[in-house]
Amino acid sequence: MSKVIKFGEDVEGYEIPVLNEREVRATAGILFLFAFLAILMAILKGNFILLKYFIISFLIDFIIRVFVNPKFSPTLIIGRLIVSRQVPEYVGAAQKKFAWIIGLVLASVMFVLIVLVNSYSAITGLICLTCLLFLFFESAFGICLGCIFYKWFYGKKAQYCPGEICDIKQKHDIQKTSGMQLFMVLGFIAFIVLAVFLFNDSFSEKPSDLWKIIATARSK
Repeated sequence: MSKVIKFGEDVEGYEIPVLNEREVRATAGILFLFAFLAILMAILKGNFILLKYFIISFLIDFIIRVFVNPKFSPTLIIGRLIVSRQVPEYVGAAQKKFAWIIGLVLASVMFVLIVLVNSYSAITGLICLTCLLFLFFESAFGICLGCIFYKWFYGKKAQYCPGEICDIKQKHDIQKTSGMQLFMVLGFIAFIVLAVFLFNDSFSEKPSDLWKIIATARSK
């Protein structure tokens, strides 16, 4: 039974239970995609069906992760299949559990407010935004925001963090950002803002069917 009800896996060379960060990131990307689509449908079309199904699935998945074993989480299994040919990157399980408990609490609140009460409000909107932010940072940057809160809550440094961010070290030259690079970023932002002012009216026009444009051009 202890092999079933367990959080994290024992890997030779690691003092504490660990998880494969590549699987976690892949799963976060999958969840972000479906969460974004569900929220977009709710905002643009006022249709909450997909969001309700997503919340139920999210809640069940996180209950399995936290209270049973991440090995049996359906979404983590899918993530494992996707990245199975990649070399594992092991991270401490303790901080991930804390992060997923936060996700479980947020999912529980959403389940009550949206699924059971069948309501929406600024509270549900803020929770949706928070979940998207957590999932996006995890999948895109490999930054576990919940893991950062782990140190604040427990007052101790987490072990085996992704990218070794828990260890104090100097940046390599390839990681440093020069003034010229920052200037390029600011220049790019300025270009986007200028483009909005110059082309907003023309870009706002509804696109026409390409084949009709070609037929019109030929008829002339």
